[in-house]
Amino acid sequence: MRLEKSWGVWTLDYRPDFTAAQSGMDVFIDWKKDFVGKVAAKAEQADGPKRKLVTLVIDVDGIDVSGDEAIILDGKAVGYVSSGGYAHHVKKSVAMGYVTINCAIAGTRLQVEILGQNYDAEVQGAPLYDANGANLRS
Repeated sequence: MRLEKSWGVWTLDYRPDFTAAQSGMDVFIDWKKDFVGKVAAKAEQADGPKRKLVTLVIDVDGIDVSGDEAIILDGKAVGYVSSGGYAHHVKKSVAMGYVTINCAIAGTRLQVEILGQNYDAEVQGAPLYDANGANLRS
């Protein structure tokens, strides 16, 4: 259920070529401590990241992403899928991917290219299942 919860995976959604701000992991940084890259991380925090990790629901049946598919807006690539698959609990095809910051707004309609064909997708603003974590704590 990681896709329904918008939980990424190390080496796919989280890896050294994505910054903490891009992946949303910057909430876990202790800014009082010194660390390698702190100056760059604070600069990105002040300016805002150029791309963000988002969760997409894809309008497709019988096929899912496998990774690295193009995310498209108006015929132009604006990002790519980092992971995804069929989310059994919500019965939808779900992908996580990095898109330009202007496309990272909940409700943004995009397309994802799967096996050479474009399918409609929508950026999600909250996890698809147990968004507030109530079930996790029950």
